[in-house]
Amino acid sequence: QPSLLSANMGDTISITCTEGSSNWYSWYQQQVPGSAPVTLIYDNTNRPSDIPSRFSGSQSGSTATLTISGVEVEDEAVYFCASWDSSS
Repeated sequence: QPSLLSANMGDTISITCTEGSSNWYSWYQQQVPGSAPVTLIYDNTNRPSDIPSRFSGSQSGSTATLTISGVEVEDEAVYFCASWDSSS
């Protein structure tokens, strides 16, 4: 079941994703239900050039973390991760 996270403007928040033996993760943001998600982070830590620097990703073992440093109003959205195992 999805988790609900509340934050105030300017807060730094972290969202984690853990998937068994997975060691590669991407993070996505969906601001409007039914709309196409936007890629925030790919390959654990890489951020597309059009994504603000307040979004960052990290990975340790089978856990990935999305951090938003200095939350802004427009960051209200659904966030989700995708994972895959490089051996598969």
